[in-house]
Parts: sequence; structure tokens; C-alpha cells
Amino acid sequence: MADLETAMSQPGFWDNPETAQITVGKLKTVKAIVDPMTQLLARDEDLQTLHELALEADSADELAEVTAEMIQLEKDLEALELKTLLSGPHDGGNCYFSIHAGAGGTESCDWAAMLMRQYLRYFERNGYKVSEVDRTDGEEAGIRSITLHVKGPYGYGYLSCERGVHRLVRVSPFDSQGRRHTSFAAVDVLPELADIEVDVDWASDVREDVFHSSGPGGQNVNKVASAIRLTHFETGIVVQCQNESSQHKNRAEARKVLMAKIYQAEQAKRDAELAKLYGNKGEIAFGNHIRSYVLYPYQLVRDERTGLKSAATDKILDGAIQEYIDTYLRFRAGKWEAPADDGDND
Repeated sequence: MADLETAMSQPGFWDNPETAQITVGKLKTVKAIVDPMTQLLARDEDLQTLHELALEADSADELAEVTAEMIQLEKDLEALELKTLLSGPHDGGNCYFSIHAGAGGTESCDWAAMLMRQYLRYFERNGYKVSEVDRTDGEEAGIRSITLHVKGPYGYGYLSCERGVHRLVRVSPFDSQGRRHTSFAAVDVLPELADIEVDVDWASDVREDVFHSSGPGGQNVNKVASAIRLTHFETGIVVQCQNESSQHKNRAEARKVLMAKIYQAEQAKRDAELAKLYGNKGEIAFGNHIRSYVLYPYQLVRDERTGLKSAATDKILDGAIQEYIDTYLRFRAGKWEAPADDGDND
């Protein structure tokens, strides 16, 4: 941390804003662990002193207050320990977060929009900065797909726990007969590779298409051909960005997303474990989901990997998903024992 702070204090640090932002981001990530740990150690010392004083005074009220503070300190320590499970090379950084509607037509587009709202509320609760990179609306309702740029400490580490297919069971608002429908949407997460170079010859390896943006926009977003679509010949990966009115900004953002996808594809070839993780997303349909949201005939959100379940569906759909993320982190690290299955498998 001292090296990063020294670099920031050097003359000309902000001459290259992009490089400077990378350094600032690294410092924020380190401080997100170091500062809370320093505070916890100081609180522990204070509590030990207060406990000794309470014992000397033989004060039941003071002892009860110290006990309550110790319980809270343990909870805060447990939350900090979870961050130590985020030790991957990109866990501490920003990410690109995508939602894609799957099998189910209009139903799934509406479900994708519900998921988008859930995650936007989660981002808001946790202080993440979010910007829209690309979006395709559904023909009748909801969204077909959306890609967001999420900025904040451990954004990739936490959100990578959400990668996979999410299943919804409910009475359809689009079915005049009020029948039950099952819908699917997939979440994908890519690290922002600001400080990693991917070997791409933009002139020969990639085709660039410029087109008019679609959907809601400002004065220039829809009138000027500023949207960018990039196709990587070797892998067949296609990305596009149409959020900015500037063609230059859209191109820069699209290149970042493309490099992240190429990097992930290359890592998957070399790393069997990462390939397995990435493959968990599978087909966006029945049998491949990682989490089920059941709104009818009963209320339940169940994570299929960990077995964690809750009947507080409204609360969870409003962004209260941290418990699911934390539990999966423990599960991935071998520190979670799944609860016994009581047969809720609808």
C-alpha cells in the first residue's frame, strides 16, 4: 500500500489519467482490507480494556454492553474474512456484468428486466458505480440483454458468484389464462482488464462495424452513427457498445469488453478449473440453473449449488442477495456445509 501511495504523490501522476485510475483502483482494493482490519484491531484492544473495567466495577450493565460489542466485532471480523476468499487475480477489480434472456420468449425478457432491477438495487446498496455499455430491449416487454460496467472494490470477486442461469417460476402476467410459467435468464461476469494486455491486431484480427444506436438516447446517440460492433475473427466473439454519443468512447469501451472476453476464453483453454466454472452457465434453459426464484405456488429462493434458501422473495428481488454471495464464497472455499434438502425442488 505504501508503494501505491508513494506513486500517487509523485509529480505528473495524473498526466496519464487512465494509468492513474488503475493505480487508484488498486489502492482502494488494498485499503478495503487494510483499513477495516486496522479498525477491528483497535476495537478489540478497546473492548479488552472496557471488559477489564467492567469486571473491576462489577457492573452487569457495562458487561452486557461489552458482550454486545464483542458479538458485533465477531460479525464484522467474519465479514472481513470473506474478503480473504477473494484472492483471484481479478477479484479485487471492476467488471462487466451482463444479463441475457433465455428460453421463454417475452416471459424471459421480463424476467431479465426483473433481475436487472435486483442487481441495480444491490449495486446501489453497496456503493458501486454503474454505467450501461449495451442494451437490447425485448419486443413486447423487458430486455433481451444488457451489459453494465460495474466499478467498485471487489466488484468482480463478489459478482462472479452470480455467474450462471437463474430460473423463475410464477403465474405469468402475460398469460390471460393465469397459468404458471418457468423463465430463464443468464448472468455473465467479465473482469475489467485495465492492466493486462491481450494480443490483438485491431486492423487485421477484428472487424469493426459502425451503426446508429437503438433504443432511448439523447440528441446525438440515435442521430449519429456512433455505435460500435467488434467481431474477433479467430474466436467469433462479438461485442458492441452504443451507450455514448461519441464513437471514440464507444470504440474504447467495446475494445475493453472484447479484450476481457478474449482473455477469459484463452484462460478457459489453459485452465481446466476456470473452464469448468465458465461452463456452469451452460444453456439458458431448464437443468442448468444455479438459482431458482419460485413465486408460485409458494415463495422461495433457492441456490442450487449451496442449498441456501429463503422465503423472503420480495426482499431478495429488491437486492438483498449478499447472503447468497457470501454463502457461495464459503462453499467454493470448502467452508460451507449445505443444509439437508427438505424436498423443495419445484
